[in-house]
Amino acid sequence: MMLSTTLLRLSVPAKPANRARLRRFMEGITLWLAFLLLLFVQPLYAEANVADELQPGLLHFTDSQGNWQAPALVLESDFDVTVSGLIADTRLTRRFRNTSDDWREGVFVFPLPENASVYALTMTVGERTITGEVRPKEQARQEYVEARDSGRQAATVEQQRPNLFTSRVANIPPGDNITIELRYQQPVDYRDGQFSLRLPTTLTPRYMPGPLLPTGEASGWSEGWAIATREVPDADAISPFTVRPEDVAADSHRARIRVALNAGLELADVSSPGHELETRTDGQQVQVSPSEGTVLMNRDFVLRWRPVRGREPVAAVFHEQFGGEDYLMTMVVPGAASDQTLPRDLVFVIDTSGSMAGESIRQARQALGRGLDTLSANDRFNVIQFNSQPHALFMEPVPADGNNLARARRYVSRLQAEGGTEMASALSLALGGAGNDDADDAARVRQVVFITDGAVGNEAGLFRQIRQQLGNQRLFTVGIGSAPNMHFMREAARWGRGTYTAVSNPADLGGPLEALFSAMEAPVLTGLRTDWPSAGAEVYPERTGDLFRGEPLIQVVRGVPPEGKLSVTGLAPDGKRWERTLDLRQSAEGAGLHRRWARAKIDSLLDRARIQGDHPDEEQIVRLAMAHSLMSPFTSFVAVDSTPVRSGNDPLLADSVPTLLPAGTSAGMLRYPQTATISPLLIALGLVGMMFSAAIVLLRGRVAL
Repeated sequence: MMLSTTLLRLSVPAKPANRARLRRFMEGITLWLAFLLLLFVQPLYAEANVADELQPGLLHFTDSQGNWQAPALVLESDFDVTVSGLIADTRLTRRFRNTSDDWREGVFVFPLPENASVYALTMTVGERTITGEVRPKEQARQEYVEARDSGRQAATVEQQRPNLFTSRVANIPPGDNITIELRYQQPVDYRDGQFSLRLPTTLTPRYMPGPLLPTGEASGWSEGWAIATREVPDADAISPFTVRPEDVAADSHRARIRVALNAGLELADVSSPGHELETRTDGQQVQVSPSEGTVLMNRDFVLRWRPVRGREPVAAVFHEQFGGEDYLMTMVVPGAASDQTLPRDLVFVIDTSGSMAGESIRQARQALGRGLDTLSANDRFNVIQFNSQPHALFMEPVPADGNNLARARRYVSRLQAEGGTEMASALSLALGGAGNDDADDAARVRQVVFITDGAVGNEAGLFRQIRQQLGNQRLFTVGIGSAPNMHFMREAARWGRGTYTAVSNPADLGGPLEALFSAMEAPVLTGLRTDWPSAGAEVYPERTGDLFRGEPLIQVVRGVPPEGKLSVTGLAPDGKRWERTLDLRQSAEGAGLHRRWARAKIDSLLDRARIQGDHPDEEQIVRLAMAHSLMSPFTSFVAVDSTPVRSGNDPLLADSVPTLLPAGTSAGMLRYPQTATISPLLIALGLVGMMFSAAIVLLRGRVAL
């Protein structure tokens, strides 16, 4: 109505002076509207660019009205874990059940422990069991595609990251199912007198920084929500859709977990921070499972056990023969460190990106608060928060006095989670301010505590950055949330010469953080050296690094028989020589040591290439992985049935099985397939064009006057 009235007034002849004033008024209004529309268009363009234009297809996730519908495949999982000493062996069984009337291909991107060694794959169809074989990755893909397209049932599993894998299952019959069984082993974590084991069940969607890759340069064999970028060229392969439990079938994404603990020690307690447990002792073995039976796959399962006081391991040696070779693994736990402490510069970095919204940011604020409580009067500190860009509370580390600590606590209490996860700029800010080269700075230990869920896809680039900028500092990582990226946590701390820990829920804050900050307060055991009795032994890790309070030294070696003695030496905080000697003839029987050694050697080859900026020795890694039947960045497992079951006339529909939103995570991290168009953007651009056109017409009329 107001627009009509204005147009009527414009149509009535007016005096020249009034007409000129009206023209100037309209010019100003038009230009201001155009400016405001430009501000409105920018976020619309970014949203359309990421969420719509770049996620075409995948219509099998939606119904005829464009609404979400549950995948046709129902996913069931069984974790059967046997812990023997320092190694856990897991049989992970996945059942893909087809509830539709069409033939299906299932695609599932899933996490495994960041230090897992996958060594077997079997596929069960009806009464038949097909054993998978390790192949070079491209060969495995080719064999799978040929089997799929010819109507034969097949399965393949390949590694995207050390803790992220993709499983594909071809030609699942209507109303039927196919079972895939993976076998993998992982080292048991031991720290500060406590053993622990983590079984990942879901993952937090990762931030994919960097400019987009041109069409045709992406991996081309994926169905994720993200688009490949220069920094994360496989972004489309590591971004499964993330949905709520109510978005899948009522019996889907449930897991049964059974753990048999053969610790070799009398146990004082067995616990889990996120699940109620049912335990049963059978001789020397303790059977553990969640008391609720099947658990929802929306949080990692974490198990901890502690020996009876006085029975904690001080040293242990294990032996195995494989392929005519001897393999030994040793663990040495130093005694308690002295109470000597050094003044520190401690920088806390807290992730406030969108993936941390919900329970995660509350946990992170509490974790940082506990870190502030450990500061002494001799320490200096700073707080850095980051999302799309970093921000430091102070220009440089300040004394840990009452006023500065109170200011920091107020600052931390107001932090909210939003924006992207630009971790590289935060690392630069944290690692770049080492202070002056005066005597006081030289006597200080500089430590950086990084509190994050690690939801990033460009891990390799961040590890390079840590190595380049670390200097004489130490980086410690704290994993936050029910499904943190533990690969990033572990490797960032390793490259940063620190340690890592994880917090699963608010009730779990105390133990892990107290152990971490206690270790940080104590000087480390430095200059460690191991002397094995055989000169030609291949030992990993090659460099033992430093040890923190409660942290064991673990090495695995090939080519050393269980004879003679192993000597371990180092320097204590007071500068005195520290030494332990182990009799290798006392070695206990071990299993899977050859796989742990092979995995450690592959990691060493990858590290060497990363440091030198070269491409890894793919041929050597493939040869090593196939000799020990291991999955690697360059090898995959593939299992193919010989008999076709689907005729060429029956279509095969792909079904990408989503993961569940991690418990406690904000709904903003949901990743559904996009079916909308970029119509809001087009409308906004049209309005901007109209406004600029009107402004040009008015300006021309003014010139004519």
